[in-house]
Amino acid sequence: MKSILWQRVTAPLTEPYARYQHADVLHAIRLGIAVILALLVNKVTNFPHGEWTTITVFIILGLLQYQGAIYTKAKERVLGTLLGIGAALGILWFSQNVGAWLWVDYALIGLISGIIGYLAVKNLGYTGLLTGITMLMIVSNLGQSSIGQDGIYRALNILLGTGVAVAATLILPLKSTLMWRFLLASNLDACSSLYAGVGNHIDAAEALGDESVQHVNPAAFAVDGVPVDKTLVAELQQINKRLLAVRPHIAATASESGIKKVTLETIQRTHRNIIGTIDLLLSAAPRLANIEIDEDNHILLMHYQHELTQAMQHMAAVLRSPSDEVFRPITRIAVSEYPSVQNLAFEWQGYFWLTQTLQTQLQQLSDLLQETKPHWYAASGLSYQRREQRRIKEQGGETDLHL
Repeated sequence: MKSILWQRVTAPLTEPYARYQHADVLHAIRLGIAVILALLVNKVTNFPHGEWTTITVFIILGLLQYQGAIYTKAKERVLGTLLGIGAALGILWFSQNVGAWLWVDYALIGLISGIIGYLAVKNLGYTGLLTGITMLMIVSNLGQSSIGQDGIYRALNILLGTGVAVAATLILPLKSTLMWRFLLASNLDACSSLYAGVGNHIDAAEALGDESVQHVNPAAFAVDGVPVDKTLVAELQQINKRLLAVRPHIAATASESGIKKVTLETIQRTHRNIIGTIDLLLSAAPRLANIEIDEDNHILLMHYQHELTQAMQHMAAVLRSPSDEVFRPITRIAVSEYPSVQNLAFEWQGYFWLTQTLQTQLQQLSDLLQETKPHWYAASGLSYQRREQRRIKEQGGETDLHL
């Protein structure tokens, strides 16, 4: 009992998937720890304007949870601060050695500010913004006795705060690459469950159309005489919610893994298309309840459903796996080998076409994941978890990746 309790308490520290499940809470804890560390740094260094250390920690960590995005923000902040210090020192040198009138110095500051603003809009972005802010913190009191001293201390505290923020991410690391993998894996698992329920959806439609049936699934309602399962609708909403949650991780995952952003966007688009096709299959299934299909093609359809369901579960397991597994072919079934499909009713032919479309989309996703795996596998680190695989096994799903 103590061992189980200890595993649950320490899981967020040792298992990436546990960190994925509790990312919001861990982010809050990490931010609090980082602020305390920044206050201690201020106490030790005793630099003026120490509040900029804690402010910087909050700016970097406040809205960012994952290492890729945090490192990018920190890098931009350090670079912007150093460039700003360099620009300010150049202006101070000009003022003391070349400038004859204060208005000339002001004109130079305005000119450089305009150039920085132009570059910030074109290329530098946040780095350019920080360059200008840091420069102005140092040179705004030009002409007074304590030229730039306060601004330099602020810049120094910004660098210290950035270091504290980056160090805090190492305490409870939250990698975007892992979050991207786990969100995609969770959606593939959910899609497999949803697709496995297509047959049950057809059965529900048959029950609704049979006047002898007195009781229909209470979770279902009918639209134009076609049953719609509210549970399936809720599951689809959760899938779409995770799909949207993947998007903020794409840029950070590209930064962490080195995968081209356009490739990750292609994976995301294929991911979205798979969800859309399953939605269409669910919508089409109830309308097939009273349309005849011969036994051979019904068996073919069941084989398709079994293999594609297993394929999605396998892809999810590989995405979560701590081992360097390989994505297997989606299915060896080809409708072209079953010419009798062409003799089915138009509605059934359309359903088979949608099934083939799903097969193609899953194969595309599998190929993209296999192609990029060396990058996202290495970027995830070596400490993976098997908690989700254990959960799948306990629930009777697929756990053997080689099946």
